[in-house]
Amino acid sequence: MLKLSNVSLRRGTRLLFEKADFTIHKGYKVGIVGANGCGKSSLFSLLLGNLQTDEGDFSLPPGITIAHVAQETPGVDRPAIEYVIDGDAELRSIEKKLEQAEADDNGALQAELHHKLDHIDAYSIKARAGKLMQGLGFGNEQLELPVNSFSGGWRMRLNLAQALICRSDLLLLDEPTNHLDLDAVIWLESWLLSYQGTLLLISHDRDFLDKVADHIVHTEHQLLTLYTGNYDQFERNRAEQLAQQKVMYEKQQGEIAHIQAFIRRFKAKASKARQAQSRVKTLERMELITQAHVDSPFNFKFHKPDKLPNPLMRLEEVDAGYDQKRILKQVSLSIAPGDRIGLLGHNGAGKSTLVKLLANEINALSGNIEKSTELNIGYFAQHQLEQLDEQASPLLHMQRLHKTMTEQGIRTYLGGYNFHGDRVLEPVGPFSGGEKARLVLALLISLKPNLLLLDEPTNHLDLEMRHALSMALQEFEGAMLVVSHDRHLLRVVTDSFILVEGGKIVPFMGDLDDYRQWLLKPKSDESIKSEVYPDNGALSKKDQRRQQAERRRQLQPLQNQLKKLEQSIEELTNSKAAIEARLALSDIYQEDQKQQLQALIKEQSQIANSLVEMEEQWLMISETLESYKE
Repeated sequence: MLKLSNVSLRRGTRLLFEKADFTIHKGYKVGIVGANGCGKSSLFSLLLGNLQTDEGDFSLPPGITIAHVAQETPGVDRPAIEYVIDGDAELRSIEKKLEQAEADDNGALQAELHHKLDHIDAYSIKARAGKLMQGLGFGNEQLELPVNSFSGGWRMRLNLAQALICRSDLLLLDEPTNHLDLDAVIWLESWLLSYQGTLLLISHDRDFLDKVADHIVHTEHQLLTLYTGNYDQFERNRAEQLAQQKVMYEKQQGEIAHIQAFIRRFKAKASKARQAQSRVKTLERMELITQAHVDSPFNFKFHKPDKLPNPLMRLEEVDAGYDQKRILKQVSLSIAPGDRIGLLGHNGAGKSTLVKLLANEINALSGNIEKSTELNIGYFAQHQLEQLDEQASPLLHMQRLHKTMTEQGIRTYLGGYNFHGDRVLEPVGPFSGGEKARLVLALLISLKPNLLLLDEPTNHLDLEMRHALSMALQEFEGAMLVVSHDRHLLRVVTDSFILVEGGKIVPFMGDLDDYRQWLLKPKSDESIKSEVYPDNGALSKKDQRRQQAERRRQLQPLQNQLKKLEQSIEELTNSKAAIEARLALSDIYQEDQKQQLQALIKEQSQIANSLVEMEEQWLMISETLESYKE
């Protein structure tokens, strides 16, 4: 299907990748991953003929149909469903010819064209387009609305639907989940699994890649490497390669150090000069193995909140909405420190409305909201990217929030979010969506919130930043409530789910796999209640909330103890690794180092014993906590 032979590609003077050499066969579903700016989208431009190779060449079968998602949507008043159908260029071409044949009263040509329409299943096109649009979150009442009545995110969904309806041989999708909610992501996942053509997919959503991709192209250090398997398999293979590479690198560094020491000691001695010169040549010939750069460019964490009042916030029978239109009705919710809640629900069910209500972005229409006087909310939503001062730099944004913080302190802090050097002084207007999202997160985290409200926090973030964010959120000691289509993030940072459905919020007593199954079948109000409510007999809602709060209070000491153990285990593991690295050096075994060697061996044994004890404690506490969840 697609063959690259020794391909190199530049944008201006910048080399994106070189010596790319691999074949993608018909029917492959290939995920393309790598840091932002490494050339993934440029590869698509190359395949679409918008760029030319600087070296090498690539080949595609003649006459294939390539579908891709347009980046812009014309503001036309054409009905949305007709705009989607425009994605089938062959259909529109036949329809145009048929219109001319009818005008010319050419009966033979009309019959031929009707036969072609039948062959491409044109008479079901409107039903298929409607099904696609519904899968992507459009309601029946929206199908005939003009394109220019939709917002930017919804227009991108129209462009995606237009690409999907095309009967393509090769489908190119660049971050297709960015403008989708979780329900639409799950639907798209199923659609792509049944797609019969060849798929190239750029995505930073690892769960999505795991489900859809059967091959991965990884871009790094100006190289493209094709791996067999989904993202999870790629990650394991990559880790094994890096481990082997690290061992080879460390072994080679030892050999280099030994050769250099020999040269230093004996180069000046006539009797050893020839041997020393030989070692110099050996060193020059040795192919240096690049050290594995596995560390993320992002390094940040949430600082412990100054105060953790309990509860942080309580809602009692609250109605919420816009312009007196009630979207949420009779919402009752209590949020305490340690709560880690993921919000689930169909598009438009009210997830973002609930988050805005909690963030004080909108007022309640009725009911009661109690907030602790020590509540400190950290709120992240996509519209906040647009509220950044485009003329101000990241440094100035931080200085406005923290007037007493030194410039060096700000630079060090922003460096954890991969803003280095002059980048911290540049105006944020030209920044990419990912860079703006990172800056907003940096500003939010610097305020040490005790309640995090995150509405699609991973949009525009690459895999490395998503990983860093998920690691930081796991250590967060306050409460959090998350809306996200990134299932990996939801899995690793949330402990419970709330379903927003039919204007109500109810606990969802399953995991994300259960939610996927729940989406596949229609729900009545009664079935929703029976499937998502816990079986608490005749307990009232108030008693249920009291019972849940009491359970959280009882489990909090165990959870705190578990975190302390995890920190101690990590510190001991690092110390053990440092000792093992020292013991791997030859000089420690010299006679004058005997006492230090004995001390290191003794310390190594003590650490190993402590690790065994701590790991046993960790396992016991983890099992206890799991038993409470069952």
